[in-house]
Amino acid sequence: MEAKTDFFDRLQGITELYLTRRRRIRRIKKEKQKRKNVILDWVEAFLWAAAVVLLINQYLFQAYQIPSGSMIDTLLISDRIFVNKLIYGPELLPGIGKIPSPVKPKRNDIIIFENPSYISRGPVFDIAQRIIYMLTLSFVDIDRDENGEPKAHFLIKRAVGMGGDHFTSEKGELSVRFSGEDRWVTEREYMAGRNMVHNISRLIQPDEYTALEAAGKLYAYAELWLEPPRELIQQASPVLSFKTVTGSAGRDEFELQPKYRGDFSYSASYMAFLKSAYPHDPRYGAYLARHVQGWYIPEGRIFPLGDNRDNSRDGRYFGPVQEYKVLGKGAFIYWPLDRMGPIR
Repeated sequence: MEAKTDFFDRLQGITELYLTRRRRIRRIKKEKQKRKNVILDWVEAFLWAAAVVLLINQYLFQAYQIPSGSMIDTLLISDRIFVNKLIYGPELLPGIGKIPSPVKPKRNDIIIFENPSYISRGPVFDIAQRIIYMLTLSFVDIDRDENGEPKAHFLIKRAVGMGGDHFTSEKGELSVRFSGEDRWVTEREYMAGRNMVHNISRLIQPDEYTALEAAGKLYAYAELWLEPPRELIQQASPVLSFKTVTGSAGRDEFELQPKYRGDFSYSASYMAFLKSAYPHDPRYGAYLARHVQGWYIPEGRIFPLGDNRDNSRDGRYFGPVQEYKVLGKGAFIYWPLDRMGPIR
């Protein structure tokens, strides 16, 4: 009986010791919390939030604002979207390494990738920019050019071509010969056969291409410092923002209307005329080949194009994109509210 009493006395003593120690630790924590600087408290909370945001942005979902009309009507200017970063394997750090993923980009996916012409200010700035961008749900972007406009660090386009495809363009309409096939089909024919519902927007009408080709020749005349035929000026006039202006050197100057400046028919006509004038210069032949022969997509690469074909700087200009450079897939429009929903 006495041994039993001793055991309970010891147990009571140990319990009291533990509870007293726990109370003391809690009291010390409370005292420290009272003495803690309010500003430091806010800084600590912000740093924790920033770290969580960076992890979400880097590995799960990235907020992104649509900067241009290159994806109209699928995505409109100033749409704010979330991009799924996990699906194709996220980068370990911005611009550094990439976690492998069994899922590869598929034809017709809306993909996001780094702009091939973007010049980074360094990893520290990139991380700071992404934290602020994500914390504000893409409403604040500190990465701006000399005119105060947001830089196009990332591009979002549709994955139209895959490895082994061959594309050509005729008056802005694409035809494709798929890997292992010998038959060409138009892009619209392919889409109709697979019930693809997205719209390919066009700014340039079919009857405007004659004027565009004439304008290309007209600019080649100007490049060669030759007086163009008056009928050529007349033929090109529908796509010029003004017909003729007497320049300081006493010759006519012309300017294409903005919506036509990136057209390939115009560029091909321009290059073909210069090639005929300089047959010994291989540069013009090389430039012309891209317009005439089209684009071949090597294995492991993707041909990204904007849905707004006449107003999109995409793979037709900078070439196919390597698969591992694709950073995510467009998932969801969250702003404006009337456009909220999944991206297709």
